[in-house]
Amino acid sequence: MDAFYRTHAYLVEHTDAPVRRMLMDEIDWNHRMIGIKGTRGVGKTTFLLQYAKENFDANDHRCLYINMNNFYFQGRGIADFAGEFCRRGGKVLLIDQVFKQPDWSNELRKCYDLYPKLKIVFTGSSVMRLKEENPELNNIVKSYNLRGFSFREFLNLRTGNNFQPFTLEEILSNHEHLAKSILPKVSPRKYFQDYIHHGFYPFFLEQRNFSENLLKTMNMMTEVDILLIKQIELKYLTKIKKLFYMLAMEDCKAPNISHLAKEIETSRATVMNYIKNLADARLINMIYPVGQSFPKKPSKIMLHNTNLIYAIYPIKVEMQKLMETFFVNALWKDHLVNEGTKEGSYIVDGNMKFKIADAENTKLRTSSDTIYARYNTEIGVGNKIPLWLFGFLY
Repeated sequence: MDAFYRTHAYLVEHTDAPVRRMLMDEIDWNHRMIGIKGTRGVGKTTFLLQYAKENFDANDHRCLYINMNNFYFQGRGIADFAGEFCRRGGKVLLIDQVFKQPDWSNELRKCYDLYPKLKIVFTGSSVMRLKEENPELNNIVKSYNLRGFSFREFLNLRTGNNFQPFTLEEILSNHEHLAKSILPKVSPRKYFQDYIHHGFYPFFLEQRNFSENLLKTMNMMTEVDILLIKQIELKYLTKIKKLFYMLAMEDCKAPNISHLAKEIETSRATVMNYIKNLADARLINMIYPVGQSFPKKPSKIMLHNTNLIYAIYPIKVEMQKLMETFFVNALWKDHLVNEGTKEGSYIVDGNMKFKIADAENTKLRTSSDTIYARYNTEIGVGNKIPLWLFGFLY
């Protein structure tokens, strides 16, 4: 146990979160069992350690961070370890990559039942369905999602500002004033392209090649997050990777399930399941017409964020595709985004019409019942809103 305390103290002392994540204030920390899901690379480990740093001294043994990657836990269950931690006065156990522990959900349930004064905060993959696939955790775990950096967080990091998030309602009703409050302090257009290219994943701050690091992360998403958690045999990995590449190259089109099934030599049903797994891993987003959802075939598939587009095929990057991907990704956290009736258009929350458009396109015909999210501009007027401002939604 002492070795874990030393590791915890070292990690907490050397944790320096570049941006305080908004999720830190959204979580109800009074819950005894808190699950934090998120795609690989968005900073879940840093988030746990930052929580420890904000609430406990590094050498305070009431709080302990452990990682299930440690081989020690191959021979000892979480509940047994938690019991010793509690006997030593432990109050908060932070468990990273909980799914690496065999029978992890039952172990967490034991902890909840046996140690009523213990709080557990654990991280897991976005692929995990905590309650649907683990009924023993029903009614005891509160689940949250940690996302990659928003454009707001990226801008704060790069400029030293402390811009606060806005709701969609605030942006729609007051975007001219909001933009005017930001523009005297910073020019968003100067940083927007950098965010589009590499700003979503916090590891762009590391002194390593970002593209290579992202490709490695994407491979881990398929090899670990999908295969391990969904218990898919390794021999099917190449099919999933090929499917992902084919979907990425479709340029936001409706997938031809029969063609994809033939190409990767599997059934249509299996293709749809793989597509759902890729979406759960936050590699793609499935866009449906209003009123439809999985298991129906999506009307459009796009990559989850713009950074992935550059990683997959950097020599073929289309601006309109990038901007639509940014828009969908920005609204995805708290809003339902469906396909609109026209090209480049979307329906948000079932009734709001949006069109992603180039502000430099002077031939664009506008309509009063549509909101235009425009790129290549920093300011807007009326129903024409600068696209970058939607990056302030979280």
